[in-house]
Amino acid sequence: MKLYSAPNTCSLSPHIILRELDIPFDLVMVNNKSKRTSNGKNFLEINPRGYVAALQLEDGQVLTEGPAIVQYLADLKPLSGLAPANGTWDRTRLHEWLNFITSEVHAGSSPLFNSTLPPDVQMIFKERLFRRFDELASVLQRQDYLMGAQFTVADAYLYTVMRWMSVFSIDLHDWPAIQKFMDRLDARESVKAALEAERAAPKPN
Repeated sequence: MKLYSAPNTCSLSPHIILRELDIPFDLVMVNNKSKRTSNGKNFLEINPRGYVAALQLEDGQVLTEGPAIVQYLADLKPLSGLAPANGTWDRTRLHEWLNFITSEVHAGSSPLFNSTLPPDVQMIFKERLFRRFDELASVLQRQDYLMGAQFTVADAYLYTVMRWMSVFSIDLHDWPAIQKFMDRLDARESVKAALEAERAAPKPN
């Protein structure tokens, strides 16, 4: 199994989950500009869409889109608790959270990577994000994780996206419950191992 990843992207989420599950895999870093991989391949041959994350299975099949990848991984070890059982109400709630993060936080923050946006336009996107952060904070004030007491794949995804906020000069201390959530995940061994592995991995040109 190979995980194609790039620094400071949403591929950190499945990387964390692979380490939570202790599933053997090869980490292959991708240069997002050149589309070259650390093992010398053209990433577009792996994922013609050109973006990470991509998970290549032992039979050669490639799975893309972070929320799909993390659910696939969690289902490999259903007793892990990283995703509720398929067909249950809790699994539907997990889908709800993954979609919320994808559409409202991930997609909502993506325009801010464009440094040429005028400040007033940036603020429009930020104010929309701040409303979503208020929603997240109201949940995380009551419980440690999005689904309650249990860490799930949704938490790995939220953590990954929220790490970008410092790039946009957004201080998560303005939402203490979210900052405590981030601190909680910073302390997880899987998170520390994933971040260290990405720092140490060979970087493609």
